[in-house]
Amino acid sequence: MVSGLALVATAGLVTSSPAQAEPDIDDVQSRVDTLFHEAEQAQERYHDAKIELDELQDDLDSLKADQRAAQTSLDGVRTDARESILRQYTGGGDDLGAVTEVVTAGDAGAFLDRLSTMSSYQDLQDGVFDDYATGLEALDIRRDAVQKRVDQVAEIEADLAADKEVVDDKLADAEALLDRLKEEEREAILSRGSDRVPSDVPVSGRATAAVNYAMAQVGDSYVYGAAGPSAFDCSGLTMMAWAQAGVGLPHSSSAQYSSGAKVAVSDLQAGDLVFYYSPISHVGMYIGNGMIVHAANPGAGVKISPLNEMPYVGAVRPG
Repeated sequence: MVSGLALVATAGLVTSSPAQAEPDIDDVQSRVDTLFHEAEQAQERYHDAKIELDELQDDLDSLKADQRAAQTSLDGVRTDARESILRQYTGGGDDLGAVTEVVTAGDAGAFLDRLSTMSSYQDLQDGVFDDYATGLEALDIRRDAVQKRVDQVAEIEADLAADKEVVDDKLADAEALLDRLKEEEREAILSRGSDRVPSDVPVSGRATAAVNYAMAQVGDSYVYGAAGPSAFDCSGLTMMAWAQAGVGLPHSSSAQYSSGAKVAVSDLQAGDLVFYYSPISHVGMYIGNGMIVHAANPGAGVKISPLNEMPYVGAVRPG
C-alpha cells in the first residue's frame, strides 16, 4: 500500500526536496477528500459483500438441511435393500459371498456398486434398487451444492478482509497527509461546516421520524461501518433514520437504491434517499430546499449539504 507521503509526491504536491516543501492546503484537502471517498467505496463494497455473505450463509444452512434429509432418506432405502437381500438369500447359495459384501458395505457408493454386480439384483423387491440409486444421486447433488456454497462463502470472506484493509489503508494515508500540515491548516480541512436550512422544512407521514432522526445527528462523527448511536457512515445513517419510521433498510448504499420506488429529482420530498457516484457508493437524505443531510466523511462528519454537491445518480422513496 502506498504511503500517504508517497501519495503526495505522486500527486505533484511536493518538490524534488519534499523535506523542505510545504504542502498546499487546497491540494491536500482535495487529496484527503479523494482518499476519504476511496475508503468509502471500499466500505460500501464491504457492506455489499456482507449482505451477500449473509444470504449465502442462509442458503448454505438450507442446503445442509436438505443434505441431512437426503442422507436420512438414503439410509432408510439402504436398510430396506439390505433386508430385501437377506430375505431372498436366507438359504445361502452361490451368491452368498456377494450378499455378504453388499450388506456389510460401509460406503454408500460401494454399496450401490456391489448391489448392481449381484447376478440376481434384478430380482430384488420392486423399486428398491432404483430407489437407492436415485437417493444416492440426490445426496451427491446436495453435497456438491453445499460445497459450492462453502467455497463461495470463503471467497466472500476473503473479499471482506481485502476491502477492510483498503479502508484502513486509505484512512491512514489521509491521516498521514493531514499530519504534514500545520495544526490550523489541519483544522481548516477537518472543520468544514454544514450548510444550514430553515427549521420549518415541510415533511409529513413516516418520513417525519426519519428526517428528525437524521437532522438530530448533524455534527456526529463519521466512522466507516458505524450505524450509531453517535457515529455513522453514509448508509448507516440512512438505515437508522428510516428504522425510526419502521422501515428496514440494508446497510449498503447500492442495496438501498433498490429499497423503494424511484423518484425524479423534480419530485423529491423530504425523507427521500439520494444517491451518488457510479457505481453508487454514497447515500444521503433529502430534506427540502435543494439540501441533504448525510454522513459525509471522517473530516466533515454528519452535515447538511447542497443536493448537487456530489455526482448525483438518483433517488428512491423508502417504504
